[in-house]
Amino acid sequence: MTRIAVIGGTGYAGRNIVAAAAAKGLEVVSYSRSLPETPVEGVDYRTGDVTDQAFLAQAFDGVDVLVSALSPRGALAEPGTLRGIERTLARLAESKAVRFGVVGGAGSLLVAEGGPMVADTESFPAAIKPEADEMASVLADLRAHEGELDWFFVSPAGGFGAFAPGEATGAYRVGGDVLLVDGNGESHISGADFGLAVADEIVNPTHRKARFTVAY
Repeated sequence: MTRIAVIGGTGYAGRNIVAAAAAKGLEVVSYSRSLPETPVEGVDYRTGDVTDQAFLAQAFDGVDVLVSALSPRGALAEPGTLRGIERTLARLAESKAVRFGVVGGAGSLLVAEGGPMVADTESFPAAIKPEADEMASVLADLRAHEGELDWFFVSPAGGFGAFAPGEATGAYRVGGDVLLVDGNGESHISGADFGLAVADEIVNPTHRKARFTVAY
């Protein structure tokens, strides 16, 4: 049985990944600062501090895939903080031959082939621009990595978040570096279907050392 760990497993993206992976019969361990109010049956929940390298290192014990669903917010909001944690996770993943996945935002996606990034457009909210820049740096670090690390970076649709949870449809589209939009020019994905897309990537690896995006 495939065993996975999700860092930030009780956050919005993380808990949807945890639920979808457990539904597929994967063995799931969730790591976060606190326990969830409504745990997913069969999931092993553990708590700790992601700034503690010993805590991060133990998350790799016996796992095949580790997914980081951390966000550059709260205690991780200082520029460079989350980037440093992701570098540590990447180093540990490579040393332990564990596949490494990172959940990034939509801000680092391109509006069209050749750019610009979504986060660099005039309509992008200034309040979350630092978060988008931080995740773009994480992606750049992964792309610049020259070792044997097996990684993937997944960006959700633009309208992804707890503010628009949506419903589970069991369907989604997959793209590359360009933001996916529907016929009305909108970009959305429910939490459940985003979690499904990540779980599908874990079960059937398609994106090796690459970023992909999912939307309706």
